[in-house]
Amino acid sequence: MKTIGAFVFPGFETLDYFGPIEMLGGFDGQGQIITIAQTMDPVTSVHGQRILPDATIDDADDYDLILIPGGDSALNLLNNAPLLDWIKRASHNAERVMAVCTGTILLAASGVLEDRRATTNKMDFTATVPLVPKVDWIKQARWVKDDKFYTSSGVSAGMDMALAVMADLYGDALAERLALTCEYEWHKDANRDPFARLAGLI
Repeated sequence: MKTIGAFVFPGFETLDYFGPIEMLGGFDGQGQIITIAQTMDPVTSVHGQRILPDATIDDADDYDLILIPGGDSALNLLNNAPLLDWIKRASHNAERVMAVCTGTILLAASGVLEDRRATTNKMDFTATVPLVPKVDWIKQARWVKDDKFYTSSGVSAGMDMALAVMADLYGDALAERLALTCEYEWHKDANRDPFARLAGLI
């Protein structure tokens, strides 16, 4: 069983978190989902629902998989030294590290994406990528894989990225079965990104 350390923060984007978690949970106990926050207080999403953490960043940093969702408030954490230190340690220990939307900016702020390829939300792209310039930011990509790091574009792209991770871990057949079970049309082409053009990036 893989442990999935999914970090949440006040104002996290709901689908950024729950979409990938739906896929990463897998079948028959393949994934143990552990929701992590900076404290054990309930964490409120951008849509107002509250989630109870299972652990804090002080409890552990040795999860098999790491997931960092996005949300506008992720940008408020770019100078949060204890959190960035945890992200760096947890990323070093993990088999796979995933970030969605502006969560990729937070991941990059920890330094682990320096000189690596990554992508982020296209509608916020020009405003956010200058905050962490030492990354090879890809303008047109649904998601990007660089070694064990997976970063995705905005919101729904996180589900495609998560399915790609499951395919890497367990094979395409399982990932396709996950998508079918969710009645979700998996966009397997990581370069399929019409939103880059809509955002004026290409």
